[in-house]
Amino acid sequence: MSNHDIGVIGMGVMGKNLAYNIASTGYTVSVFNRSNNIIMKSLLEKPIKKVFPYLSIKEFVNSVRKPRCILLMIQSGPPVDEIIKILLSYIQSDDIIIDGGNSFYVDTIRRFNFLKQKSIQFLGVGISGGEEGALYGPSIMPGGSREAYDLVAPIFENISAKYKKEACVQYIGPDGSGHYVKMVHNGIEYSDMQLIAETYSLLKNLIGMNNVDISNIFKKWNKGELCSYLIEITEKILCKKDIDGNFILDSILDSASSKGTGTWTAKSALELYAPCSVIAESVFSRYLSIMKVNRMIASTILFGPKISLDRSFNTEAFISDLGKALYLGKIISYAQGFFLMKIASQHHHWNLQFYNIAKIFRAGCIIRADLLNNIVTSYNENNDLIDLLFSPIFQEISNAYHVSLRNIISVAVQNGISIPVFSSALSYYDGYRTVNSSANLIQAQRDYFGSHTYQRIDQSGTFHTNWS
Repeated sequence: MSNHDIGVIGMGVMGKNLAYNIASTGYTVSVFNRSNNIIMKSLLEKPIKKVFPYLSIKEFVNSVRKPRCILLMIQSGPPVDEIIKILLSYIQSDDIIIDGGNSFYVDTIRRFNFLKQKSIQFLGVGISGGEEGALYGPSIMPGGSREAYDLVAPIFENISAKYKKEACVQYIGPDGSGHYVKMVHNGIEYSDMQLIAETYSLLKNLIGMNNVDISNIFKKWNKGELCSYLIEITEKILCKKDIDGNFILDSILDSASSKGTGTWTAKSALELYAPCSVIAESVFSRYLSIMKVNRMIASTILFGPKISLDRSFNTEAFISDLGKALYLGKIISYAQGFFLMKIASQHHHWNLQFYNIAKIFRAGCIIRADLLNNIVTSYNENNDLIDLLFSPIFQEISNAYHVSLRNIISVAVQNGISIPVFSSALSYYDGYRTVNSSANLIQAQRDYFGSHTYQRIDQSGTFHTNWS
């Protein structure tokens, strides 16, 4: 019987929780899982209200009312193409396929164009919030067919996170734009997490604070301008103990894994000539963390300064500087991410509305933070803003806080503590405000060995010198 509102394929943690979320708002949901039917059988034995499991793809598709809306919550890459191929044997013109996984935006563009030729509507939807967000309200970034979005918008608006009763979902733009915005969201997430980790490192390894005291600092910060989801969970992580009474964090191996979206963001920045150095450095920091054996060897043969704080060192002032440096680092990270989206929007003709993007990031997603309200204000005044750092709000903060960033980097370098993303943020800040850089020498070198030519500041045109 074709009467269910939506179908969900993929009953892993995210798919299952989204299905339950949709059902909890009053919609009927058909669910199907290709590989592991243990979940499906458990649903048959212990039914969930308004969730209807099917063990065959044909019965599943036929159970959804027309035009069918089928949400894919499966692993990105070839599995998405495989399930789309299977679905094409059962769905009809104007049915809607939604890819809600972390697919690479280039694949989404390809799939959008392929399905358009077959009169199938396609949405590539970024969904952020993790398993808890999926169940109680994620931030949702739909891209693709506007007609398809208008049909499913009521469902998305009902299940999304709410910020002051406003749904954290907005139509992003054509083809792969939704997944692109989610990709950049994850890139910002990488740098935000790394900045917080470097802050933790300075508090622990430089000052020598214990986990509880560090947790209390994050708790205090979360009541001010640094208020954010990642600051909040860091406070909780720091003081969580296992059954033996030991801090769990102290037993976790310092080797950070990733699923690739940060790498995609860095690659896109390189391809579009966007200097997202803070985001890229956060990706490299994870790669370096994985080299645990190399780092253990290096610690025995490569020397640096020992940590030594003289009597004049003011711990309270340093912690104050550290909070300001963290806030400025976060601002620069967001600025680079939004600049990358601006360049991508121009390149792909997406006409992204950054005001709306900032609004949907304010709740549900991993990078939700109070500073997004300032970003909303900045883009509300001018969607064509060249750079967030040029907005009056962030100009004022940057001009006031860069001294704190310099202070904490100086102390860290003198004591041999690695803070790559803090350092990258300051290098970017200083490079950005430099009128005459050293790139003139690079142009001369390129012309010397490759006759690549150069431009002059005192004459128009292109020039080449016989340097030898």
